Order: sequence, then C-alpha cells, then structure tokens
Amino acid sequence: MRSRLGSRHSKQQPWLKGLSLRLGIAVVVLVICVISLFFSFGFTNSSYSVENIDVDKLWRTADSGGWRSSSAPRSDWPPPPAESNGYLRVRCNGGLNQQRSAICNAVVAARIMNATLVLPELDTNSFWRDESGFPGIYDVEHFIKTLRYDIHIVKSIPEVSSKGKTKKLKAHQIRPPRDAPLSWYTTFALEKMKQHGAIYLTPFSHRLAEEIDEPELQRLRCRVNYHALRFKPYIIEISREIVNRLRSQGHFMSIHLRFEMDMLAFAGCIDIFTPAEQKILIKYRKENFADKKLVYRERRLIGKCPLTPEEVGLILRSMGFDNSTRIYLASGELFGGDRFMKPFRALFPHLENHSTVGPEKLEENARGLAGSAVDYMVCLLSDVFIPTYDGPSNFANNLMGHRLYYGFRTTITPDRKALAPIFMDREEGKGDGFEERVRKVMFSSGKFGGPHKRVRPESVYTNSWPECFCQVNAKNKKDKCPPNNVVELLESRLHSEELDESDENRTANDSSAGLAEDSLI
Repeated sequence: MRSRLGSRHSKQQPWLKGLSLRLGIAVVVLVICVISLFFSFGFTNSSYSVENIDVDKLWRTADSGGWRSSSAPRSDWPPPPAESNGYLRVRCNGGLNQQRSAICNAVVAARIMNATLVLPELDTNSFWRDESGFPGIYDVEHFIKTLRYDIHIVKSIPEVSSKGKTKKLKAHQIRPPRDAPLSWYTTFALEKMKQHGAIYLTPFSHRLAEEIDEPELQRLRCRVNYHALRFKPYIIEISREIVNRLRSQGHFMSIHLRFEMDMLAFAGCIDIFTPAEQKILIKYRKENFADKKLVYRERRLIGKCPLTPEEVGLILRSMGFDNSTRIYLASGELFGGDRFMKPFRALFPHLENHSTVGPEKLEENARGLAGSAVDYMVCLLSDVFIPTYDGPSNFANNLMGHRLYYGFRTTITPDRKALAPIFMDREEGKGDGFEERVRKVMFSSGKFGGPHKRVRPESVYTNSWPECFCQVNAKNKKDKCPPNNVVELLESRLHSEELDESDENRTANDSSAGLAEDSLI
C-alpha cells in the first residue's frame, strides 16, 4: 500500500509543479500590474491635478466640511460669583498679537481663580513707542459686556481705606513661569491673591499653557479673541475703507512679508546680505537673542529662513496667479532696501500697503499699534492670505486662526522646508521643472484654510478646531452646536444669580437694621 501511494504521489508531482509554477507566474504578473496601475494612476493623477488646478477657486472660502465656528459654552457654565477672590493685574508685553494672546490667557486665568480682572495693560516698548494702551486700540465697553457671563472686569484697581487714608490697593507682583499649567494659577497664584487682595503678573506673554484639556476654557479663549477683542471704531473704519478700495477692482490677496531685521537676525539668515548689513544683523542678534552658532544653508534647508520677496513672487507665479493680481503687503520696514522688492514688483506690479492705499490720518501712527491693527483687519478681510514666516510670528499665527474661525477663509501657507532645495537648485543653475516642482509642493496639502486637526507647532490661536467649531448635524454629541438661544439662557442665569444675590444682601441689611434698632431700645 505504501509503495502504491508513493508511486501515485510521484506521478502527480510534475502536474503539481506545473500548477504551482503557473499560479506563481500569475501572482507575480498580477502584483506587477497592480503596482504599475497604482504608480501610473498616482503620478498621472497628481500631475494632472497640479497642472489643472483652477486658481480662481482659491479666491473662494475653503470647504467647511459641515463645520461652523461656535465658541458659546456647551456644558454647565455658571456666571462669575458676585464676590471674587481678589484682583488680577497683568502687563501684556510684545507686539499687538502677542499682547492679544496674553489678554485671552488673562481672562482664562481670571475665570479659574474667580478673580476680578483689571483691564489689561499693554506694554509700551521701544519698538512701538505707542502709549495708547488698551483703551486706545480696543473697544473697552464691548470687551466688558461680551465677557459678563465669564468674569468680572474693572477699568482700574479700586481704592481702599486704611487708617483714615484712601489709597489704591497695592497688587503683589509675581513673575509667572512660562507656559504655566492651570494648577499654578489655582494654587500658588490664588494663594497670593487671597493673601494680598490683588496680584500683578508681569511679564505676561506666553504665561499659560496653550494646550489645556478643558474644551470650555479653550472656547473661552475664542470668545475673547474673536468676539470680545474688537478694535476701536476708527480702526475698523480705516480698515474697511482700505478693503473697499482694494476690492473695487476685484479680488485681492494679503501677504505678511516678514522680511524684517528682527526676524532675519532671530533666524540667523544673513548670508544673502552685504557685509555692512550682516554686521547690523549680527549686532542685533547679540543684543536681543541667545548666543548660538547658526549656519545659513542648514537653517534654510530646515525651513527656518523667511522667504525673500522674490521667492514669494515666484511661488505665486508658479501657482498660476498672473501679474494683474492685487496684493496688500502687511509688514514693517523691509531689511536690505528696495533691491529685494524690485524682482517681486517686476512679477506683481499691483502692490499696496496702508501707506499707499490708506487714508492720511493713519500715517500719524503707522508704526504703532493702530497701524498693526489696520494691517491685521485688512489681512483678515482679504480673499486670500499668505504668511511667509509663520514660525514665531504672532501676527501670522493669530490671523491664520482668525480666518479659520471667520468662515474658513483661504490661507496659503508655503512649506519653506520643502521649497528650500527647489530654490537652491534654481540659484545653482538647475532650474529645470522649477515651476512644476513648486506647484507640487504648494498644492500637496489641498487644505488652504479648511478644518483640520491641530498638530504641532500649531497652537489653539493658530487653529482652534475642533473646540471652537460645531456641526449642526453632528454624529458625535460633543461636536453638536449649542442651542440658538444660548445667549438668552446665559443672560437669564446671570439675572437670576443677581436677583438671588440682591435678596441675600437685602436680608442681611434688614437683619443689621433690626439689630441696630434693638440696641437703641
């Protein structure tokens, strides 16, 4: 039996081998076909999509995906208690947008400490030379009214009577740690507040962690940033006048051209300048930043150098924008003089800024906070916004977040790291396929201001999705929009709390009056 089976098996082996061979060949052919089809479709489709991008669509807002902005509370949000634990003073240092973020953080800190916020102080630094302060830039009454469901706000620290003398309450000064957690405020800072009656946190830039696992507090930041902080009427009026002039001839884009001395010195990108200019940048860096050896080529390859004006122009041309495009430039004084602007202007001659298209009344404070505020508003309202250096630029980062919240307005963010080798090849005479390579980088993400997950180095100020957005037809309960009458509900609860407090005070006063009468009898 064994020999017969063995004989039978040996007779079948050639047939099995043939079948295995044919199956193997078929599998290999199938795999090759699939891979070939994948690569053919992938590269052909990618090339097709890049070549046939309709640039006109970028003038429209990005696809919302069914999301809309909403920073109203979605869970139990009691109004601030009638009595707070003390007063919170803060000094917001830095430029306009760094100060703006600090104000948002101050409101959150006041909320979690049950503190009365004294109207934030805006630092008068040597760069701005602007003493207008909060009341000169923002609408104070609107700020207080908008946040009445969240915290108590006073315009100045109150006076106290002691030993027959009246004087202002002295706030205990503290230097808060950078990116402090919520717990620092609810323990150490709160203890000092209760001890002294008021605390003064200075400096107050980046003094509260950006990533906090409290969606309602993140929404509070959005309420402050996008609703409570409204510029003064004259700033809004000037901004709208500029926007109307620019839009009178069609769409326009705004560009934050961060090619300025402080940023170039910070980034360590100095090799493209003359020896005299390099000395200025090196001196500025030594005086303002930590000593560190920076190699220009290395910095550029990792995307740490601001784009030059010419590079911005080449990117726009490669994307398909023509020389009729109207561009508003938001920037300070460009370093290196007009020689860096000439190539850009040759590509796009319709360049404007608040000096060329703005009213004369702005020029009195063009370099101050008001000038920065007007640039901010024009960039916010533009059809397209392009930040050329979003790294440590608070202006660009805040605008990207505001435009996202303001209806997913198109934002084009160049990937400097991916673009660097393309520009360097061009400079070395290897410019074949330059525009196609730039297009592939620029159109690779396809987001252009639509909702997307926040990833580092983005902050809640750059991208407040999903905390400050909701869906009308949400599948997930936490993404559901709050009721349309949420403001009425908050107002009703605030009014109810005030009535309860009034009744308690009346009862206390009646009891005191009764005791006084008893003592007279």
